[in-house]
Amino acid sequence: MTSPFGFTLAATDGPARAGTFTTPHGIVDTPQFMPVGTLASVKALDPDDLTRLGATMILANAYHLHLRPTDGTVRAMGGLHRFMHWHGPILTDSGGFQVFSLEGLRTIGEDGVEFRSHLDGSLHQFTPESVMRIERNLGADVIMQFDHVVPGQTPEFPARDAMERSVRWLERCRIAFAELERDDPDSPSPDQALFPIVQGGIHAHLRRESSTAIREMADWAGYGIGGLSVGEAKPDMYAMIEVVDQELPRDRPRYLMGVGFPEDLVEGVARGVDIFDCVAPTRMGRTGAFFTNDGRRNIRNAVFRLDPAPLDAECTCVACTRFSRAYLRHLFVTEELLGLRLLSLHNVHFLVALMRDARAALLGGSFTSWSRGWLARYHSRLPTP
Repeated sequence: MTSPFGFTLAATDGPARAGTFTTPHGIVDTPQFMPVGTLASVKALDPDDLTRLGATMILANAYHLHLRPTDGTVRAMGGLHRFMHWHGPILTDSGGFQVFSLEGLRTIGEDGVEFRSHLDGSLHQFTPESVMRIERNLGADVIMQFDHVVPGQTPEFPARDAMERSVRWLERCRIAFAELERDDPDSPSPDQALFPIVQGGIHAHLRRESSTAIREMADWAGYGIGGLSVGEAKPDMYAMIEVVDQELPRDRPRYLMGVGFPEDLVEGVARGVDIFDCVAPTRMGRTGAFFTNDGRRNIRNAVFRLDPAPLDAECTCVACTRFSRAYLRHLFVTEELLGLRLLSLHNVHFLVALMRDARAALLGGSFTSWSRGWLARYHSRLPTP
């Protein structure tokens, strides 16, 4: 049978690539930023907003949706696509990062992780098998393996232990996923792709070992790069992306998990990454921070009190084409909810458009010069407080 998933490269510039990732719910032009809808909702935005700003694929989180409204409820409502009225591709994170961030509330064993809910303290267990069932119920197009995540500066021995456990859990995920495909044809999305996750902290040899073990296990539709942007220095993150770029097949998409600041997206594309996600644009928008091509700013700053300019003169989002910085600052100072929505929309639009510009530069053969110029401009001015 022909797989509904495919990846085609349209242009390259060194490691950087422009491609097309085909899924059962549509085509994703890469490089691409995925807005994060942790609880089946990108905070302050609705699906029509996302469509208008050009997003084509979004992320939801298995851990949070398992706790509420429960993955069984989502399945009973027809799966994530119907539940949240988003008809494009969806990826679900396995919840590995969330579970392992519950310091003091979880116990790690070879079978899986036992943890207490951050909501009510109830006891739960995630295993590779149970997470595959949860993600099957949610019905996303792409689902991630259950992995063991450690902080960015973790020493070699515990980083190796987590990496090797992630590989062992991947094999269990692979088997459980195949059984669900065979035995559960009535899933909300019967055609799903399981992505493995490369781990290894900031240790290049561990990243290589992880990549090799994953490649040799199966022929995957795509690959996740995890355990970065979790406390390590940016040069270390960039170095690990370069290591992984040399190890993964070039004819499959690479997804860098949890990375979403503008400069990191451009640096990631330059190192062979195709897909990104992060909560930063909406989380920062709710605090008044916003992205511009000249660096990050905060709308609460008094310098914007009488500023008639848009957030970014080159941005075409609704916030920038209709409202001034002075008005948006007024919304934040007076705690009007519209301010949170407009800055969240702007930040998501900014990242989606940035990746669209990167793709255009790749297709036009000018990515190297474009990226150098963009990064130089972005870093040229210190952000306002």
